[in-house]
Amino acid sequence: MSHSPLTHFNAAGEAHMVDVGDKAITQRQAVCEGYIEMQPETLALIVAGTHKKGDVLGIARIAGIMASKKTADLIPLCHPLPISHVELSLQAQIDLSRVYCQTIVKTAGQTGVEMEALTATQIALLTIYDMCKAVDRGMTIQGVRLLEKSGGKSGHWRRDDA
Repeated sequence: MSHSPLTHFNAAGEAHMVDVGDKAITQRQAVCEGYIEMQPETLALIVAGTHKKGDVLGIARIAGIMASKKTADLIPLCHPLPISHVELSLQAQIDLSRVYCQTIVKTAGQTGVEMEALTATQIALLTIYDMCKAVDRGMTIQGVRLLEKSGGKSGHWRRDDA
């Protein structure tokens, strides 16, 4: 079988954890975004802080940060990483009836933190869904994507439409 461009498969096509032992330790960063759309009334509860479960955005922020540190426990072939910084911003966008999330994750390591940033974003948005589902089951999580990454052999990458 020919060598696969997918690094999580070996020459025999079997899944394996990529050996990053010979890679240089570099400063790495990933920036992700996503949002959760909801009914205007649901967003009003969140913004006013009158949701019966409390500070929805504060709890979602903590959940996302915690999730970034658990990524290797959730994604089978991810390496556990010493994360040096997680910044998770949640912004109510009233005109669009949604909460926008942007996450920045940093490490000094041998592999990138894209998965940690994506996981943090997704879990923060899922936490908002969980806390608000009793009043709005139709919420929709959308647009979760990598905006930018830096560090490592492949260097800097930025989404063209970011």
